Amino acid sequence: MRFLHTSDWHLGRSFHRVNLLTAQRTFLNHLVETVRAREVDAVLVAGDVYDRAVPPLAAVELFDEALHRLAELGVPTVMISGNHDSARRLGVGAGLMERAGIHLRTDPAGCGTPVLLSDAHGPVALYGLPYLEPAMVRDTLGAQRADHAAVLGAAMDQVRADLAERPAGTRSVVLAHAFVTGGTASDSERDITVGGVASVPAGVFDGVDYAALGHLHGCQTLTERVRYSGSPLAYSFSEADHRKTSWLVELDGTGAVHAERVDAPVPRALARIRGPLERLLDDPALARHEESWVEATLTDAARPHEPMARLVKRYPHILSLVFDPDEGPARSLASYAQRLRGRSDQEIAEDFVEHVRSGRAADERERAELRSAIDEVRAEDMTAEVAR
Repeated sequence: MRFLHTSDWHLGRSFHRVNLLTAQRTFLNHLVETVRAREVDAVLVAGDVYDRAVPPLAAVELFDEALHRLAELGVPTVMISGNHDSARRLGVGAGLMERAGIHLRTDPAGCGTPVLLSDAHGPVALYGLPYLEPAMVRDTLGAQRADHAAVLGAAMDQVRADLAERPAGTRSVVLAHAFVTGGTASDSERDITVGGVASVPAGVFDGVDYAALGHLHGCQTLTERVRYSGSPLAYSFSEADHRKTSWLVELDGTGAVHAERVDAPVPRALARIRGPLERLLDDPALARHEESWVEATLTDAARPHEPMARLVKRYPHILSLVFDPDEGPARSLASYAQRLRGRSDQEIAEDFVEHVRSGRAADERERAELRSAIDEVRAEDMTAEVAR
């Protein structure tokens, strides 16, 4: 059986104020054509279909169009909600869509109920595990703790229990949206840390033939059977070196996996350039980036006059300008966003405590209080989002 594994479409998202809807439409056209040309048996979408809980109308229309085209091909699509999606909104109409072969899995209570497909070798059970916010799903799943490893482990226990009741030789696929240990993050993923921990071990997926993961935006192979497809488009300059793809996965009659990367269309290359302003303006080696979306980091000791106006003449698609002097007092002018880049909510809160107390860091009790407060706010935000 042949699957196309994709995730993290983030429909409705922009890139440094550039509207990406046209690029997202191009990707979905490519996806439908790949399904047709490569004779795909099922499409797996591992979460973050939309970029936010209440997506813009144009993004919803694009999603609707893509589902209609997949249904017309007669190819089943299994899709889960991610941490950016509103699970309840995405799941509206799921029962009706199922008749057309579009299987939306957004309810944590259904983790152990598979979509059943079959081929010449027998049945294949596909289990959809939507993003599991620990504080909200702990009781539903019967997890012992409100953390990612516990709730995902409880969901996988339901999967394995159901699989044990299936005929011998039944092959299995799990879709999940999580940060799995060993994966490499980008700047564009939303922090999902709970209790100071964001990741879960890859071993939680033991017992299934293939785990189709979403959340991390880089295409990655954690094990032969556990993979991230990554996002089809770059959503931050930290992804400038990514090769954006989907996985074309073949599951043979014994459950062995063969996976091939299928390149996604690139709307415009990304480039990160760094150096003094005059070099960025004059260096002939940088000519290859003149049509790219550019992030320029200036290392001049003092801020040059009107740097963006000068850079845009050479790089008409420049989107981001960063100041990071190589030396001297100007380094303190680094933006607040730069200083926070790559840091978790917990780390930012602890840094603040240390700053306001003139260098005295938070002790273990205080760090625990901060973790508890951050987790409580996250749970309240999720509850409010569901209620809207």
